[in-house]
This record gives sequence, structure tokens and C-alpha cells, in this order.
Amino acid sequence: MTLPGWATPLPDAAGQRELDRWAIERLGIAGLELMERAGTGLADCVQSIAPSAPVAVVCGKGNNGGDGFVAARVLRERGWEVSVLLLGEPEEYRGDALTNLERLPGDAPEPFSADALRSASLIIDALLGTGFSGEVRERYAAAIEAINDTRARVVACDVPSGVDASTGEVAGPAVRAELTVTFHAAKPGLWIAPGKAHAGEVRVIDIGIPSGGPVQPDVGLIVAEVTDGVPRRGSDSTKFAAGSVLVCGGSPGLTGAVCLAAESAMRAGAGYVTALVPGALSQIFENRLLEVMTLALHDDSGHLTPAALDAIRDRAERADALVLGPGLGREPDTLEFARRLATSLRKPLVIDADGLNAHAKSLDRLARRTAPTVLTPHAGELGRLLERPSSEIAAHRLATVRDAARRAGAVVVLKGDDTLVAEPSGTVAVSQGGAPALATAGTGDVLSGVIGAYLAKGMDPFRAAAAGVFVHAAAGRLAGSEIGSEGVIASDVIARLPHALPPLQRPRAG
Repeated sequence: MTLPGWATPLPDAAGQRELDRWAIERLGIAGLELMERAGTGLADCVQSIAPSAPVAVVCGKGNNGGDGFVAARVLRERGWEVSVLLLGEPEEYRGDALTNLERLPGDAPEPFSADALRSASLIIDALLGTGFSGEVRERYAAAIEAINDTRARVVACDVPSGVDASTGEVAGPAVRAELTVTFHAAKPGLWIAPGKAHAGEVRVIDIGIPSGGPVQPDVGLIVAEVTDGVPRRGSDSTKFAAGSVLVCGGSPGLTGAVCLAAESAMRAGAGYVTALVPGALSQIFENRLLEVMTLALHDDSGHLTPAALDAIRDRAERADALVLGPGLGREPDTLEFARRLATSLRKPLVIDADGLNAHAKSLDRLARRTAPTVLTPHAGELGRLLERPSSEIAAHRLATVRDAARRAGAVVVLKGDDTLVAEPSGTVAVSQGGAPALATAGTGDVLSGVIGAYLAKGMDPFRAAAAGVFVHAAAGRLAGSEIGSEGVIASDVIARLPHALPPLQRPRAG
């Protein structure tokens, strides 16, 4: 699948190398000129956050070090106090990096030492760059740890050293930067955890490589245009035309999850929402939900069982999408109910919470579905689906979400500040995040309801999931700015969903 227009391309390391080669060999832009633009942009960014400060530029042996040399030269020419610290011997440098090492005015570079960092107020990390993957060699690891041990502000050149630019994976020590200045385009590892936590603010410097080119990235950053695909109500709309959503779940002690998912589907624009709930608990939902219909189902002491399947299938004939799992519980019969409903329902389906846990160790079964499917796990739930520890999911988020999407034949939304939306062919959309207010119980149910509403409106499942992630995060940021992140609860996010959906971006006349 080609990366859609609502996702800003994030080329991986191999893709960026190919773009550099294309610019140099086909477009005739000298590599030395690309390095000059990169290093000058890096210097400009340093100057913007620290108008005057003693700077240490720590340079590795490759082109990342060359960018650092340019930045050091530019800052010195502007009157800054700059020390240049080498991780290699001067005779080990080659090509454009050597040229810029030789161009340095002022004091000669010195070998790296932790002591040399003590006088710096700001450190430029120009050690490894986008070509790095795997584990950091011992000498570089010691330099990274020394940088992290200082109290200086840290700016990373292209990517924080120790972070895999293509995946965000961190196998050992990695620089923790306040700001990462990257060139031509951001890289996936700057937006995907754990690398995202090391990158700080990300600024992209245009170094003159045109957009397009021979590389077609399959990872992109979700931008506001994703919501242009959300159908809006018109003067001739009806509640049924706006989309009918079913939300199925609930069990003793977990009734709130269904309410949150159902109410968020309404706030996301669905015209008609029905909560499918255990009959023994139906009065709770009747009292709580005003705008949402309820259907009481056959249950066993408040837990749904396969005996409820026929009633759901009958009701689903008149619906456009179903959300399965909020507050469902983990009774054996309930999990069997969830498995049978998911595999037999021929409607667009969002599966969350215990609806996901029902498919632990049997993810491939979902590939039998013929209608659109969206799964919304957090790391622990994805770990159970893939039979891997959650720590492995956290360390390899891009690889594992792709694996899950391929095996399930579904769109998979791996939740987090860097929420990843993967479709089965491997294309991945990444959330910009920045909504700490969402770190509270119930916000996952809110997201499921939003995606369910967008599926019910007939949206493509990949775009519906990405749009849901974008609007959910925007609502979280609104709630956090108005209330304060520490005090936000899930219903606060629901209330702000309508305000988080941007106006349609219509083309200008003429």
C-alpha cells in the first residue's frame, strides 16, 4: 500500500541514503554542499535555543561527525566558544567529513574525554547518525553515557546516538536530547518509542533535496488532513445516514467501559448507538445512558455467553459497525462468546480490551474475517496476542505491530504516546502524540468508540483508525490544556471530541 497523502513520509535509514545518492548522482548536488546546509541548519537551531553558550561538539568518524564540524565552524565564525571532541583519530576521517575537519578555524580538535564536557553549557551529539543500528561499541557507549551524565543541554545531529533511526529501537546506551535536528525529513525512530523519548523536540532542516524522488517510505506521521476523510452531517442527513454503531461488552464492576465507548461514538458523530449488554446489568446502563439505546442480552450472572450471539447477529443486520470488548470480562464462556462473535460477524468491527484477550495465542483466526477489522491493543494486550512479553513489544514496537497486522489481516492500533496504526501490507501511520492527559483509565474505550463511529460512516479502516487516533489525541491535548493533565478523566476527553475535529480543508477557488 502506498503511503496516503495524510501522512508525512518518514524515510528510514536506507531510504535516506538512497535519497542522498539520488541528489548527488542524478541531481548534481555536491555531497559537500548537502553537508554544509545540514551543519549550518544545525548551528542555526543551536543558536535559537541558546543565544550564547560554551558548546562542545562531539564528533564520530562518519558524515554525522562531518555535519558536526560544519556546525562548529559556523558557530565559531559567529563568535561562539566551541570545543570539538573527536571519537576517532584525525587520520581516520575520510571524504567530506575530512574536508570539513580541515576547514575548522581556531583551536584544533582534541580527543574525546568526559572531563572535556564539564565546561560546556550545550553539547552537540554528532557521533553516529542514521547509519547506526544494533548495539553501540564500547568507546561510543562510554561517550554517550558521559554526555547523559552532564547537566548540559543536548542537541542531537540527525538522530540521537544509540537510537535506530529506522525503528526507534534502543539496544544499549543512547543520547537523551532536548532537541534533535534532522535533515530533509524526520526518520521513523524519532517518532517511535523508545527512540521518541530520546529525541526531544524534532526540527527538520531543508537541505535542498526535492520532495518525491525514488524512495517511497512506508511509515508516515499522521497530520490533520486525515480528518478530511471523515464524513460530516449535511442538511439532508438522518441519524441512520450518520452511521449506526453497536457497542458490546460490560460485566460486573466494568459497566463504565461500555458507557465511555458508546458516548464517545456519539460525540464522534455517529447518528445511532446501541449498547449490547448483559441483561442482569441492563438497568445500570438504562440509568447512565440517555442518548444511547440499550439491548439486554442473555447472560450468566452479568457475564455474556454464546447464548447471546443470535440476538446480536439479528441486531447487527441494521447496524454499520460494532465495537467488541469494553468491560467484557474474562470468564471462559465470555471469551468463547467474543471469539465466535468476532469470527462470524460480517460487519466492520473494532476489537478492544477483553475482546482482544479472547484471541490470545490465536490471532491468526481473525484473518478469516471478510469485513474490515481494527484491533486496538496496548503493549500488554499485543504481547498476549503474539505470545511475547510486553517488554519485547515495548522494545520493538514497529516490528511487532506490523507482525500483528499481517497475521490478523487487520488494521492494528498499538496504543501509546507514539500510537502506531499498521495495515496488513506493512504501511504504518504514527501519531504525533503529545497528550499526557490520556494516561488515565477509560481513554482506550473512548478511542474504540471514535474508531467505531468512523467505520460506521463507511471510512476505509486504515484511515478511520488513523483519524480516530488523531482526533483522540487532539481531544486529550484540549482537555489537558483546559483542566491540567493530572486532573483529566475519560469523560473530559469525550466532551472535547467535537472541538478536536478540524474543519474540512477545502481547496481554494482559482
